[in-house]
Amino acid sequence: MRSSEAATAPAVAIRDLLREQGAAWGLEVVAGRAGLSRRVRVPRVQKPGLALADSTHQLHPDRIQVLGNPELAYLKSLRASAARRAVGRICRGPVACFIVANGQDAPKVLVSAAAAHRVPLLRTNLGTGVLIRVISSWLAEKLAPRITVHGVLVQAFGIGVLIVGKSGVGKSEAALDLITRGHRLIADDIVEVSEATPLTLQGRCPDAIQHHMEIRGLGIINVRDLYGTLSTLDQHSIDLVVELIATEPDSPVEHLGLDEDRYTLLNVGVPLVRLPVTPGRYLATLVEAAARNHILKTRGHFGAREFAAQLQRRIDRARGRGVA
Repeated sequence: MRSSEAATAPAVAIRDLLREQGAAWGLEVVAGRAGLSRRVRVPRVQKPGLALADSTHQLHPDRIQVLGNPELAYLKSLRASAARRAVGRICRGPVACFIVANGQDAPKVLVSAAAAHRVPLLRTNLGTGVLIRVISSWLAEKLAPRITVHGVLVQAFGIGVLIVGKSGVGKSEAALDLITRGHRLIADDIVEVSEATPLTLQGRCPDAIQHHMEIRGLGIINVRDLYGTLSTLDQHSIDLVVELIATEPDSPVEHLGLDEDRYTLLNVGVPLVRLPVTPGRYLATLVEAAARNHILKTRGHFGAREFAAQLQRRIDRARGRGVA
């Protein structure tokens, strides 16, 4: 089993939310523009009803606060002084921003407090339930634990294959050969790995080097320009890890393949195949075979174990005949 690097703890600023989803969700800034650098660190949204009712211990830090019809109705029911105290308590807390849903106008008392405390106050026509779902989904993707891995990620036969190994072992060359066979490149040299779900991983390429590869003797090449738009993908799941290992001719290697190794990334164990690199071996063909074999295993066909079981049955039958 191999381990990955330590994961970073990402955060996203409110201005990033506006830049990426402002138009799609119809977000507009009502007040607190000076606080757009405030950051969100957890992919959960809060409705501040209890906090407005003086239960500020229920206020979770660094979260987006969504105000729907019940919260707005409660604020309107308060006397002016009580409403000012209620919104003041929340604005003094470490909230990321407010978003007023359902196309409602933000109460003036909230507008004033948000401006005074530099808390972004946004407004949208989206309904409360829809708004919470889209924000939660977007934050889950943005705030997923992530690491960078030195390797090459390709799609072969519909699965994501992460090729790793020491520098100079031939990762990029093997990937380029796979591309010429009709498979697709996701990332070369640097692979950004994030947690798509608690048990699945997603890999992508940093924007600065997307669609490019570094090949010894050729330098930097643009795969999309050379092989067409269908030769690359922006991101893909990581379903199999192939480790290329430089070995000597007499080095011990796996012959039967009965055991399954795992390569750990972000606490997720991904099936691992180790391929010795020696002169004359067609690595692309071997990676293709590893990918096909992995697909068969996911469908319940474990070739090595089936062969071993069949061989054992023959041995048992031969022993039985010998005893008889």
